[in-house]
Parts: sequence; structure tokens; C-alpha cells
Amino acid sequence: MSTSSAPNPNRWWTLAAVVVATFMLLLDITIVNVALPAIQKDFSADLTDLQWVIDAYALSLAALQLTSGSLADLRGRKLVFMLGMAIFTAASFLCGLATSSTFLNLARCLQGVGGAMMFATSLALLAAAFVGRERGVAFGVWGATIGASVAVGPLIGGAITDGLGWEWIFFVNVPIGILAIVFTQRKVDESRNPNARGIDWPGLIVWSAGLLLLVLGLIRGNAQGWGSAKTVIELGGAVLLIVAFLIIESRRREPMLDLPLFRKPAFAGVSIVAFVLSAAMFSMFLYLTLYIQNGLGYTPFETGLRFLPLTIVSFFVAAAAGRLVHVVPARVMFGIGLGLVGLALLLMHGITLSSDWTTLLGGFVCAGAGVGLTNPTIAQVAVGVVEPARSGMAAGINNTFRQVGIATGIAGLGAIFQSRVESKATSLLTASGMGGPRASTVAHAIATQQGGGRGGGPIAKVAQVSFISALNEILLVAAVVAFTGAVLGTLLVRSQDFAHGSEPEAAPAAA
Repeated sequence: MSTSSAPNPNRWWTLAAVVVATFMLLLDITIVNVALPAIQKDFSADLTDLQWVIDAYALSLAALQLTSGSLADLRGRKLVFMLGMAIFTAASFLCGLATSSTFLNLARCLQGVGGAMMFATSLALLAAAFVGRERGVAFGVWGATIGASVAVGPLIGGAITDGLGWEWIFFVNVPIGILAIVFTQRKVDESRNPNARGIDWPGLIVWSAGLLLLVLGLIRGNAQGWGSAKTVIELGGAVLLIVAFLIIESRRREPMLDLPLFRKPAFAGVSIVAFVLSAAMFSMFLYLTLYIQNGLGYTPFETGLRFLPLTIVSFFVAAAAGRLVHVVPARVMFGIGLGLVGLALLLMHGITLSSDWTTLLGGFVCAGAGVGLTNPTIAQVAVGVVEPARSGMAAGINNTFRQVGIATGIAGLGAIFQSRVESKATSLLTASGMGGPRASTVAHAIATQQGGGRGGGPIAKVAQVSFISALNEILLVAAVVAFTGAVLGTLLVRSQDFAHGSEPEAAPAAA
């Protein structure tokens, strides 16, 4: 990195490369949701398979985010960024070629590896290329890109799935990725951290294994039995490994997770808020998408259109929130934002067999406002409560909590959802005399494979009623999680915890 005070001539090219990469990697979180029913049909996939399509990607992002940042500081940010782009592009091609749900989920895991390497180096590349006010502009554009990827993901995913097939939501990454690699090689400058720490391999291995066992246990608990030896080993092992990870990090000179940051209540608070927003709201997109497509019979593109009220409101409220955050205390923003998310989930509750998508409309608008208020504030507080030298670690931890929230939210809500579908279906089948001695087997098939699909026949009607009943229940659970996060965010985030003694005056718009 040059020590000259002259502006970096490639700074805007660097921003362009980072924006393209960020848009691609985050689009692949939201774009996939509307394609899941088509994937389910092609592969005869069950609910567990669909959960893993999202969780395999989110887990890789969560597990490798901090390590990728350390590797970039040590070996070169441009090098790691390009390697991540290459892995992501190759994995996208493999996703499109998938012939089974297992193949797809393994490729999604590899895609997450590349995504983590790109995401972890994005801000570092911008910080190395820009100084002064231009750095703030670059961070703002980066944040707006995050918001845009969330906003247009369902619509783009629906259009591609309807027009070309779900495989093309992955294939489209290939030419863009190749061009981005060539562009980065020619136009982006290399930079390193001369004081870079080494890779925390023990921490990485134990953390990754703990997360994997946690999600495995939650996703497979219903099928295996919550008291079964396998489930107890998986969930118990997850707890032990995560505790071991914290012990390892507390004793290492150069840990991947800077535990002293959590001594500040505000940093613990913003981490909880980031986790809760993902676990309560973003993880619900999977189940809402299944309802809109399988339950109401809309096409992927029509489904994307129906998510637009949420995403558009979120995008514009986030832009306003970036300006409000220096006027309204962050704790108030968190309380109102997550409070609105909780209210939105309550408004969506109450779906009946005769409901149409407009039943969700009020909740979608309210959720958009809550997400828009909360997300930019999370980005601001995460780096505002630490000294500048530790802002990279703080941002990495915050992004990790977001991805852990998605992974565990999908798995946890899915465990409740599947259990309630099966219980309701068993009850309905037994009461009506359908299914006979095989009622529990039929109910299990409904819970794992049928979703909420419309169709003729009494079994299909049981599937619809059971799906809707379970969806209403997890909406309530998610609402409780959101309200709990609102309370904790309000209580823990204090002005005196900010690095300069007061809350900063500007926030990059991120969503």
C-alpha cells in the first residue's frame, strides 16, 4: 500500500470490483429462496434438503468470515479476494450442474467459502484504496449495494427461474465472475497488513465443527427423535465445541474472535441485534416463499413481485435511517426497528385456508420499515463502539453473527415447523379416519415433503391445513425472538460505550 498522500488512481475501479463481488455473493442468499420450490420438484427434495440449500451457504460464510480476513491481511487482500471470486464462480457452475440435492448443497457450501473470502476482504480493499471523505462515499456505495442485493434478489430469482430454469440463477454468476477476476487483476492494487496476525487454525476448526453440529442437530432432530443418541450427541457436541472455542480464543495471543470486545455492553448488544434480525426475519423467507408458491400457487416471478413491498420499503427507509442515526440514539433505533419486525410477524400471523397473499401485505410493509431502520444502525454501531484499529475485527464479528442467525434460524424454526406440521396432520388424519394405522407415516411424509401445496383430495387438504397451522406458529415464535432482541438492544447499547464517548455522526447505508 502506498504511503503517498496522492489519491489512489485505481480507487474507483477498486470500488467497482468490490460492488460487483458484494452484489453477487449477497444476491445468492436472497435469489435462491424463490427457486426452492422448483428445486424441490426437480430433485423430489424434502424440507431438510431445502433448509440445507440456504444453510450450507450461510454456514460457510459464518465459519470462514474471520479467518478469511486474517488470511487476506497476511497474504494480500487482492489475492484472497480474487481466489474467493474464482472459488465462488466455479462453485456457481457446479450448483447449476447439480443432479441431486446433495450435490447442490455441497456446491453451495463451496460457494460460501468463496463468498466468505470476498466479503471479508471487501471493506479492507476499500479502506486501502480510499482516504478522507471519499472513503465515506465508498463505504456508502458498498452499503447501498447490500441493500440493493436484498431488494432485487427475489425478483431477479423469480424472473430467471420462470424464464430459464433455476439452474440459471447460478450459471449467470459464471461470466460475471470471470470478467470480475480479470478486471480485479488489472485494476485493483494489492495491500497487506504489515502487522498481520497468523491464522487461528485451532479456533477455525473447533468453531466450524461446533456450528455444523448445531445445525445438524436442529435440522435432523425431528427425524432422529429429540431424545435419540444421535441428536443428543450432535447438540451436546455443539455446545461443548462452542464452549471449547471460547476457551481457546481467550487463551490465544492472536485469536480469530476478539473476546474483549464483548466486555462493552453495546458491542454485545449490536451482535445480538444482528443475530436476531437474521434469525427472526430473514430465516422466515424460506417458509413464506414455500407458502406463497406451494400454498397459493404463484410462479417464482409472481412470488418475487409479492416480496417487493418489503424490499422497497426496506431500501428507502435504510437510506433515511443512515441520516437519522446521528440524531436518534442507536438504542432507540434498535428498539423501534426490531419492534416493528416483531409487529410485522404478528401481522402476518392469522393465515387461513382462504387467505391470499394480501394477508401478508401489512406485515411485509411493516417488516420493510423495521429492517430498514435496524440494518444501517447495526453497521454503524458495530464499528462505532471500537477504536479504529479494531473496526475490521468488529465488522467481521458482526457479519458472522448475521450468518449464524440465518443458519440457526432456518434450522430452529424448521424444527418447530416440521414438528407442528406432523402433529397437526396426524391429528387430522386420525380424527377423520384417513390413513388408518399409517396415519403417522402419512403425516411424516406431509411434514417433510408436501409443503402447503394446493390440490384435490382429502390428503392434500390435510397438508394445506397442517402447513398453514405450523406457519402461523413459527410466525409467533419469530415475533417473540424479535421482541426479545428489541429489548436487549435497547438495554445494552449505551452512548457511553462508543469509542469517542458519543455516538458517531454518520452511518453507511447498509441493508
